[in-house]
Amino acid sequence: MVAVSWCFIAILLSWTLLCLAEGKLHYYDFHLREKNFTKLCTTTNMLVVNDQLPGPTIYVQKGDSVFVNVFNHGFYGVTIHWHGVKQPRNPWMDGPAYITQCPIKPGMNFTYEVKFSDEEGTLWWHAHSDWARVGVHGAIVIYPEEGTTYPYPIRHDAEEVIVLGAWYTYDVNWVVIESDNRYGPGSDSFTINGQPGDFCPCSKETTYRWEVEHGKTYLLRMVNAALNAELFFVIAEHNVTVVGMDGAYLKPFDTNYVVIEAGQTMDVLVTANQSSGLYYMATRQCFTGEASFTSLDTANVTAILQYNGSDSSSSLPYFPTYFPDFYDVYAAMSFRSKLKSLYGQDVPTNITTRMFITANLQQYHSDFISTLNNISWVNPDIDVLQAYYNNMSGFYSDDFPDNPPTFYDFVGFDVGLNTTQGEVGTKVKVLKYDEEVEMVFQSANILNGSMDHPMHLHGYSFYVVGSGDGDFDFDEDPKTYNLVDPPKLNTATLQKSGWLAIRFKASNPGVWLWHCHLDRHLSWGMNYVIIVKNGGTPETTIREPPKLMPVCEEKTSNNLNRLNDSPVYSESKSI
Repeated sequence: MVAVSWCFIAILLSWTLLCLAEGKLHYYDFHLREKNFTKLCTTTNMLVVNDQLPGPTIYVQKGDSVFVNVFNHGFYGVTIHWHGVKQPRNPWMDGPAYITQCPIKPGMNFTYEVKFSDEEGTLWWHAHSDWARVGVHGAIVIYPEEGTTYPYPIRHDAEEVIVLGAWYTYDVNWVVIESDNRYGPGSDSFTINGQPGDFCPCSKETTYRWEVEHGKTYLLRMVNAALNAELFFVIAEHNVTVVGMDGAYLKPFDTNYVVIEAGQTMDVLVTANQSSGLYYMATRQCFTGEASFTSLDTANVTAILQYNGSDSSSSLPYFPTYFPDFYDVYAAMSFRSKLKSLYGQDVPTNITTRMFITANLQQYHSDFISTLNNISWVNPDIDVLQAYYNNMSGFYSDDFPDNPPTFYDFVGFDVGLNTTQGEVGTKVKVLKYDEEVEMVFQSANILNGSMDHPMHLHGYSFYVVGSGDGDFDFDEDPKTYNLVDPPKLNTATLQKSGWLAIRFKASNPGVWLWHCHLDRHLSWGMNYVIIVKNGGTPETTIREPPKLMPVCEEKTSNNLNRLNDSPVYSESKSI
């Protein structure tokens, strides 16, 4: 009897030590339902999580794990992506539709295991199928490990989550699914924590308000959840200190505005050091596109920072004295130039794979497509991960090119008709485990369509070692690389008519998506997949698939247009 007791205690102790080593476990239920919201004088029906917009914030500490049971009570298939979470060895839980899983069918549920590793700061989660993330998104707060604290010298007294979103006066996801709107719909306004603010129609009574106490310092955890927009953000009469981005720390710097790209997260400190009163927090689009292909949302969206004890009925809020203009690309470039990592870096220097990738707007017959190296992605009939793991042929090819088919003046205004036609396909890039990779992205001006592209890599963070205007100079531009303290991001801006150089080490085996985080461009095919092979040991090998992954049957039509094709699903677990 004693031996049995001691054996039980030993097992219990080993479980406890394992949990301590791997962090705590957290559990969430996400119920996806259609709900009516009235904004901009119009009632819109949209899919949201737990009846909230934005959805619930997930709170963890570094190294924890989260199990999220997603119940789909909506009318179309949905997946959830854990943006910026590397999911070591576990691409099965990454979430992009037809890349690592098939959508969760209406009336079904699926449980995601989200494993945090070295991330710390603010990340977010969102739908990753069609344009469902317009309402299906929320923040992730990752606190430092127990016994540690924030590495920057400034201490904060409290914190606030600020989610910047986009609002449409109709169910934009249904428009995307049902129509063949090749341009993609434009938003009617942006939102701050779900509200458009004082300067938008029928919105003043619901403007988001944040109460602060004089003298205290606050950590703002910001998310840009807008579908297709890079955004400026300012707080009237208050400077902020930027301390983190994309779940990693930066060298702190002060600024009177920030620019946050679609898909990015940012941690900023603000001290309530002004006289008592009301102050607008404002956001507007940073527009780098062409009206021929995309629309400018001219809304000036606001929330209110209110000092404790202020009389909100007797005075108007202060409006920012400096607010970058919609077209102020130089303000955006200046801000991004200040991003430096807080820590000494292990930037890859023994590069074994180099890729030069053009980001283009092109045509396929008469349709507009977005391409990388002239290839526009087409989703296969089953997800790429399933096909790769089970060695199934015919669903993708491993010949994504390391270079574009031709070189020319990529940023010129007359690049020639021979460059306008792209190709469609399902092409992946295969990397060996632990390869050190450099990718240079070049924005091309085909069809006068160059603009900023937020480039996002799943399963990894990468070092932004360089960026610049014009055509990349293979001889001179690498001499300007920052290999000392480059920012470590998961989403970085490829600027209009410019280039972006990133490096990473391929140490996370699996199937991982590279894509522009503008949903319009993702719909048009500006993405490709990297497959990182196993490393030869159990610790460097993809985990086995869960037993209840969603399954999709073969589609009956080619998914070229991606906007009106409806896949057929089958699953084994209903709700």
